[in-house]
Order: sequence, then C-alpha cells, then structure tokens
Amino acid sequence: MGELHLQNIPNEVVHRLERIARAEGVTVAAIAIRELDAASRRVDNARLLAELPDLDLPTGAIVDAVWTERR
Repeated sequence: MGELHLQNIPNEVVHRLERIARAEGVTVAAIAIRELDAASRRVDNARLLAELPDLDLPTGAIVDAVWTERR
C-alpha cells in the first residue's frame, strides 16, 4: 500500500476533518483516505460518460417525461 504525506493543509480543512472523525469515531487519516478515494474516482467520470451510447433523445422529450411523471 502506498504512502502519502501532505503538508501545508489549511487549518480550516484540518479542523473540519477532525470534527468529522470525532463524529464518526474514526481517525482523521481514515476520513482523509475515504475522501481522497471518492475524489480520485471522479477522474473516470468523463470517460464513462463518453462510452455511453447516444440514444438520440431530445432534451425536451426528457423534460416532458419527467414533468408527466411528477403530476
């Protein structure tokens, strides 16, 4: 497993991470790892969207269908 050492983290960020860790009963490191994991997964979003098929649906048709379902 890799290691990452961070420096120059703004105090506000550290304090927020500490509050989250306290509330969840885990370490700041565990919270930081969880958040880094979630953030790093977003790098694949553009590629995944690009691989989706084009269904050639007009935006208006989608909006109309949503409004119909909400009524």
